[in-house]
Amino acid sequence: MVLGDLGRSPRMSYHAQSLANNNHEVDFIGYSGSELSEQIKSNKNIRIKHIRKTLSLPNLPKLIQYFIKTILQSVYLLISLPVISKLDCILVQTPPGVPTLPILYLYCTIKGTRLIVDFHNYSHTILAMACGSSHPLVYLSKFLEKICGQSADAAFCVSKAMQADLWDNWGIQATVLHDRPPEKFRPISTEEKHNLFLRLGNEYEAFKGESSSSTVFTREKDGQIELRDQRPGLVVSSTSWTEDEDFSILLDALVQYERRVRDKAGSLLPDLVCVITGKGDLKDFYLAKIKELDLQHVTFVTPWLSAEDYPTLLAAADVGISLHTSSSGLDLPMKVVDMFGCGLPVFAKKYPAIDELVVSGFNGDVFETAGGLGYWLNDWFKGFPTAPNAQHAIYRENLSEFRSDGWAVNWNKNAHPVIMKAVQMKEGSPLQITLFFVLLFLFFSAYLPTAQ
Repeated sequence: MVLGDLGRSPRMSYHAQSLANNNHEVDFIGYSGSELSEQIKSNKNIRIKHIRKTLSLPNLPKLIQYFIKTILQSVYLLISLPVISKLDCILVQTPPGVPTLPILYLYCTIKGTRLIVDFHNYSHTILAMACGSSHPLVYLSKFLEKICGQSADAAFCVSKAMQADLWDNWGIQATVLHDRPPEKFRPISTEEKHNLFLRLGNEYEAFKGESSSSTVFTREKDGQIELRDQRPGLVVSSTSWTEDEDFSILLDALVQYERRVRDKAGSLLPDLVCVITGKGDLKDFYLAKIKELDLQHVTFVTPWLSAEDYPTLLAAADVGISLHTSSSGLDLPMKVVDMFGCGLPVFAKKYPAIDELVVSGFNGDVFETAGGLGYWLNDWFKGFPTAPNAQHAIYRENLSEFRSDGWAVNWNKNAHPVIMKAVQMKEGSPLQITLFFVLLFLFFSAYLPTAQ
């Protein structure tokens, strides 16, 4: 279960698919929206169930809106769960943790179902970015996530840094389950790249070649598909267009790159096509900024790709960019995992946990400022494509080991035993949940508005 768009919840999709492939029957529960992969939709052991979305409540104080929305989400969550039949286990993603965790904790205690929490990040640190760290709702979110996490039957987390933080601050013993790409994220042939660019060329001018059988990157010659000797570099970045990704860093770096291309010293630099995929609240804001740049040697494309075309695009690119910084500094970007699965080196924004994934000088490089990213782009594409930087081949070769330990192997080794152990645990007492919700009610009611 995830209180979010199922099609935009890759880690939970991989959990569902792995459970189903191990002959478990799976209810995959969350919001509708983005298209799910064929592997999920066609799997006979997976039943997709959608949670009803709550409507916006204008003209009400924010705290009242939050309270009403939470009540409605709680009701819709409970409706999505079976009343008579019993689930062995519920695996839930946090964030978002409210109202998901307390409601599922209540349900699991009453029904004797095991609750497993997968910590992708912390709900309260994300909420603090919008409300401020001292807001009452931030304290409430932290309280709920902590107490429910402590009471869960098992927990996963995405990094060693988060594992240490959960244990040190909350006493939660979580199993590190590093994200790994599924099989569809893999290197591809030149012909597969060509077919992708042909499809995208039907919709986006930046990919079109001079004929119907060619693209700006590839061409057909003597019955064979080949990469063009003179072609632009392809940079790709995927984003949810949220506050924890400062996209102005990429835009400023590309402005610097543009200046270098216009200078005589930049004569060895190619033009760039920068593909930015994803949906999110800040997309329109950044698209407006992109239009104002009026770059001549950098072309932006912002498509929303199918679940099948997205990994193909990553595998066709020359370098990936990650601007993810994490509200807690403890999670790791799934987009980088996907890129590594395709053998694509990555330039990533520096923050505390990123070194667990991107090893500078080995499979990519890290940067802190737009100037740092601009430097790496300049170094990476100097002499491209006829005399590329030697690191192109070295980084891709180093990523072969990462690809060999895929999601299925990693999940079967680290996740499946934890889930099966949790399912076999003895049932606890309902007294704990009763006391918990009495305390929760008293805590939350203290912040409700009162008559003057």
